[in-house]
Amino acid sequence: MKILIADDESVSRRMLQGLLLKWGYEVAFAEDGNAAWAALKAPNPPRMALLDWMMPGQNGVDVCRALRKLRPEPYTYILLLTAKDAKESVVEGLESGADDYLTKPFNPQELKARIRVGLRLLDLEDSLVQAREAMRFKATHDILTGAWNRGTILEALDREIARFRREGHSLGVLIADVDHFKSVNDTYGHLAGDAVLRDITKRMQVEVRPYDAVGRYGGEEFLILLPGCNGSDTQTKAERLREAIFREPVTTSAGDLTVSMSVGGVATGDWPEETANQILQMADSALYRAKEEGRNRTAMAGAAEHEEAHHSSLEFSSQSPEKE
Repeated sequence: MKILIADDESVSRRMLQGLLLKWGYEVAFAEDGNAAWAALKAPNPPRMALLDWMMPGQNGVDVCRALRKLRPEPYTYILLLTAKDAKESVVEGLESGADDYLTKPFNPQELKARIRVGLRLLDLEDSLVQAREAMRFKATHDILTGAWNRGTILEALDREIARFRREGHSLGVLIADVDHFKSVNDTYGHLAGDAVLRDITKRMQVEVRPYDAVGRYGGEEFLILLPGCNGSDTQTKAERLREAIFREPVTTSAGDLTVSMSVGGVATGDWPEETANQILQMADSALYRAKEEGRNRTAMAGAAEHEEAHHSSLEFSSQSPEKE
């Protein structure tokens, strides 16, 4: 645990340093309030700060207010050191955002005890943050594969299409479907099927760029978003994903299984007036064509798929024709 000591008096800093080092803490220094503020808003700041109230530049209370207004994560526990013991001063310090205070001159054992209280609160804060992040992950990701879940990937599609309309950049949209997946489940069992879905998800996530998105669209279907990709780029990336799935077998509890994937693609730049639902319908129709043409291949949406989506009076849904 690193603790920041902010005090303009060198004797006081050395005394605090000796105590903290003796107790096993790592120590950082600031000679005034401005230096303390810079240290606390820097990357990887100390998790705890001992701030003298009266310092040149910003005083300890000023630093508290500024830090709490910024609200960085992870949380920094602040202990004010002050010669002021009037109730009004104590209230001012705590209302500024300080977690605790200690009046000078202080007893070293009392300081040690208050630091331990701060550590317990920081541990609790870290536990709450981890729980929050775990809940956020579960709310946005598919539990089996770790890919974005259906709701999240569809929200991302809406955002990207809106951005495309604002900025004029094309978005590549792929719907990928594992070939003969029902046969995998029926022949080798659902555990093998789950292993296949997890493995191909990892392979796709490796192949795409950091700002692309891979989501589990439903069952054995995946929706992949490729910002900035025109039709040619989208087809190239679709082929790269398809080949990544097919070139090596998937290891499962039932043995190594050769798996292939069919992909339907569309680039919004080719069809700038289409809605998100129509884009999805075009990609799905292209996927269905890839299945009909023999599977383990990529098909890009063309005039026929555009015509079908453009004149369809029904919203696109997940109840697509069987692609097995």
